[in-house]
Amino acid sequence: MLGMCLMATMLHARTTSFNWNPVMDAIIQVESGGDPKAVSGNSVGAMQITPILVKDCNIILERRKSKKRYTMADRYSVEKSKEMFLLIQSYYNPDNNVEKAIRSWNGGARYSVRATNGYYRKVMNKMKN
Repeated sequence: MLGMCLMATMLHARTTSFNWNPVMDAIIQVESGGDPKAVSGNSVGAMQITPILVKDCNIILERRKSKKRYTMADRYSVEKSKEMFLLIQSYYNPDNNVEKAIRSWNGGARYSVRATNGYYRKVMNKMKN
């Protein structure tokens, strides 16, 4: 049991020490052009966060025995949106795979490579510029 806890801590530390800023900044440009008030259907904020992603973040926090919870209004905060992105990556992408992070942000945890190709290219182009 101690070994599993240590492994989870190491994975979390590895994700939090990874510099996700270039990826998040590129996603923000693709998703909203940097507008924290952007709305498109159920997706809102600079990173176009959906209600299901907020719920997923709160489930992860609950599993980690954290008292912190996100609200729908938090999606309009760039800072809190980035926190949610980092939380999702620490849980679903502990190896810090940039391609997986980009594609899953667009297509969900079970994304289709083919369906996310255009989005992936857009984000990568923003990262290069």
